[in-house]
Formats: sequence, structure tokens, C-alpha cells
Amino acid sequence: MATPAMLTGHHAVVTGAGRGIGAAIAAQLAAHGATLTLMGRNADVLHATAKTLPDSARAQVVTCDVTDEASVSAAFESARAGLGPISILVNNAGQAESASFAKTTLDQWQRMLAVNLTGTFLCTQAALPDVQASGRGRIVNIASTAGQRGYAYVSAYVAAKHGVIGLTRSLALELAARGVTVNAVCPGYTETDIVRESIDRIVARTGRSEEEARAELVKGNPQGRLITPDEVANAVVWLCSDGASSITGQAISVSGGEVM
Repeated sequence: MATPAMLTGHHAVVTGAGRGIGAAIAAQLAAHGATLTLMGRNADVLHATAKTLPDSARAQVVTCDVTDEASVSAAFESARAGLGPISILVNNAGQAESASFAKTTLDQWQRMLAVNLTGTFLCTQAALPDVQASGRGRIVNIASTAGQRGYAYVSAYVAAKHGVIGLTRSLALELAARGVTVNAVCPGYTETDIVRESIDRIVARTGRSEEEARAELVKGNPQGRLITPDEVANAVVWLCSDGASSITGQAISVSGGEVM
């Protein structure tokens, strides 16, 4: 069970921490005592998020392009130089673009793999020595229900998120005997900028109203609603707790029953 201050003494890195799910994860990790490095491409957005954290939180901002190996290496060196060894990594940075498969360009395909899958690979490799040395490390990859099923018109994104879940399972087996757990959290459609952009695209392409476009996205959720960022963050915090020490290699759907 998640309890206040249960993550005191742990340095958590959250990528894509500036807004949406990443910002919610950062806030909840801080509320449970973790020291935080907020990573992302936009320093101003990250600093704005850092200002919303509890006054007691120890946090720093480090800019990083997760698709660039040199940027990732430098960012993680800055993270540990500022706040010490990393024991928790949350790979949240992600991006979604839509197109029919026939119209998906190689550039678009490579962008989706770079941000969603290669970024997870690079950041995990950069954090891994610290995470292993901690003796109870946690790696949580924010995947998607798109990694558990298929969706039309986002084939590149779906392929990347399936890859994230495969990486999660493989790495969990490699690290199980070292006290490190590796899990994926798979949100359904969540109230974030990415989903708002999806709604805008549906409106622009189909002429539907915003309400009709939103209804199209939530119809796959048996609860008939969008997920909130805090609901995703709750799952992440639990996976980082001692109470989840036996949970590894799992892809946990936070989707109102969309995936069972």
C-alpha cells in the first residue's frame, strides 16, 4: 500500500515530466518522499511543473532529447551529479502521430520508434548501473493500451508501444535476481494534450463536434470516460513501492476495463 514518505531516500527520474501524465507522476512521487529529476525537451515547461511540487520536494530540471544518445548520456550524468544515484526510472516521454498505414512515411515510422521505443532503451541503459546498484531499483515504462491491442491509423505508434512491452518483459527477466523490478503501465485514452490533439484532428477531418469526437475515443472504455493522469500516476507509485516487490514483467492496463 502506498504511504506518505515511503520513497524517501530514492532518486527518481521521470522523462516527459513537463505536463500530462509525466507531471502527475512527478507530483505523486514527490508527495511520497522521492527526490526528483524532471526531464524533457522544454526547460520552461519543466520549471513550471517543478514549481507545482510540494515545498518540501527536492527536485531539479534537466533538459533531454530521449531520441539522442549523447543528450541522454549528458542528462543522466547531470541528474546523478545533482541529486545522487538513481534508483527509480519512469520512462514516460512519448509521442503519437496518426496516418493510415498506406500513407505512413518512413520518417513518421522512425519518429514513432525513436521517441516511444528507442528513447526507453537509451534512458534505461543510462540509468541501469545506478538502478542495479540500489538493490531495490524500479523501472516503470509508460506504454499504452496500444501496446496490448491494435488501433487503426496509428500503426507506427502501436508497433512502438508493443515494443516497449516486449522490452519490459525481457529486461524484467534479466534483472529479477538483482532486486530490480521492470513493469509497464498501459493507459487507455487519457485526458492529456496528446488526446486533445487527437480530438482536434477528428473534428478537422470529419466535421464532427468536439463532443462527438470525444465520444468516439471513449466508446472503447466500459466506464465511458477518459482516464485521468492521476489514475496512471497512482499505478506508477504503487509499482515503485516495497509492496510491489514481487510484481515484475507486467503490463498493467489503466483503462476502465478496455483491456482485460
